[in-house]
Amino acid sequence: MPADRIKVLVADDSPVMRALLVQLLNAAADFEVIAAVSDGQAAIDFLDRAGSRPDVLLVDIHMPNLDGFETTRRIMETRPLPIIICTATADPRELAVAFRSMEAGAVACVAKPVALGPDFEQQRHNLLQTVRLMAEVKVVRRWSRRRTPATAPPLERDPAAARAAAPGVRLIGIGASTGGPPVLQTILSALPRDFPVPLLIVQHIAPGFLAGMVEWLNETTGLRVHIAAHGAAPLPGHAYVAPDDFHLAVDAGGRLLLAREAPEAGLRPAVSYLFRSLANTCGPSAIGVLLTGMGRDGAAELKQMRDRGACTIAQDRDTSVVHGMPGEAIEQGAAALVLPADRIAGALIAQVAVERRRMERSSHE
Repeated sequence: MPADRIKVLVADDSPVMRALLVQLLNAAADFEVIAAVSDGQAAIDFLDRAGSRPDVLLVDIHMPNLDGFETTRRIMETRPLPIIICTATADPRELAVAFRSMEAGAVACVAKPVALGPDFEQQRHNLLQTVRLMAEVKVVRRWSRRRTPATAPPLERDPAAARAAAPGVRLIGIGASTGGPPVLQTILSALPRDFPVPLLIVQHIAPGFLAGMVEWLNETTGLRVHIAAHGAAPLPGHAYVAPDDFHLAVDAGGRLLLAREAPEAGLRPAVSYLFRSLANTCGPSAIGVLLTGMGRDGAAELKQMRDRGACTIAQDRDTSVVHGMPGEAIEQGAAALVLPADRIAGALIAQVAVERRRMERSSHE
C-alpha cells in the first residue's frame, strides 16, 4: 500500500454510515481508512494506543458516550490533528453544535453522502475533496487553547451617539473560506453590541450549513446575525451573510442585492463580487477584510477597494488555517493592515472611531 496515502480515522455510531464512509474513502486511490469506530471515546482510545497516527479524523456530531463536540475539544487539547465534522442533520440548532466543534478546533464541516439521494455524487465529491484539503492543514494546534475574546468597550459613552450610523464608514465587507467560521466568531464576539456600522459577510461553506452557522454566531456573539435578504436596508450592529448560491452586493442607496449571476472562479457567493460592489458604491466609506481561505477569491477586489480609498485588512499567516486568500491579497499590495485574527475587531473599532472624528472635524471647519 502506498506510504503517501492520506490516513483517515472514521467515528460514526451508525454501522451503515460507517461502512459507506469507509467504502467511499478506500475506493479513492489516495486514502486509507486506518480504523472505523462507533463513538468519540473509541476514537480517543484508538489515538492513545495506535501505532499509526491518522492525518484526518472524520467524526459525526451525535454519538453515544462522547459526541463530536466533546471529542473535538479533548483531542485538540491533547493530541491536535485535523478534525472534520461529518453530519446529516439539516436542523440549524443541531448544526450550531457542529460550529461549536469548529470553535473547539475542528477545521471543516461536511455533509454525509446519502447513498440513494439525488445529490450523492456531489456529496461524495465534497467529502473526498474536503478530506484531501484538510489533510494538508498543519497549523491546527493553535485552536486548541483559543478563547473567545472579551467584548470590546462601546465606541462612545453616549448611547444615542453610539447607535447612530458612523460618519465616514458606511459598510464593512468580510470574506472568508476554509477556517473562516471560528475567525468570524472571534471578530463578531469582540465588537460591541452598539457597533455603529453594518457588516456584510461572504463565507464559503457547504450547502445546507449556513443556517447553523448563523444560529451559532447569534448564540455566541453580541451582534445580530442574519442571512441576507434582497432589498433589505442593513442596520448598524447587524451582520448579513450571503445565502447559499447567491452573490451579495449593495446598490447605490446601500440596500442589499442578491444576484444569481455566473459564479466567479467557480464560486457563488464570491467574495470578489461583494468587494467589487463595495469599491464601486462606497469607495473610501467602506472597510474590506479578507480572512483565511484557499485560493484567491477577493484578493484583486480588495486591491480595488484600497485603490479607491477604503481601509483594507488581511489576516496574517500565523492565525490562518490556510493563507491562500489573504496571502494573495498581501502579495498584490491589497492590504493596508495585516493582522492576527484576535486583533481585527480592535482595528475595525479604531478605524470607525478615527473616521467619525475626522468627519466631525470636517463638518466644523
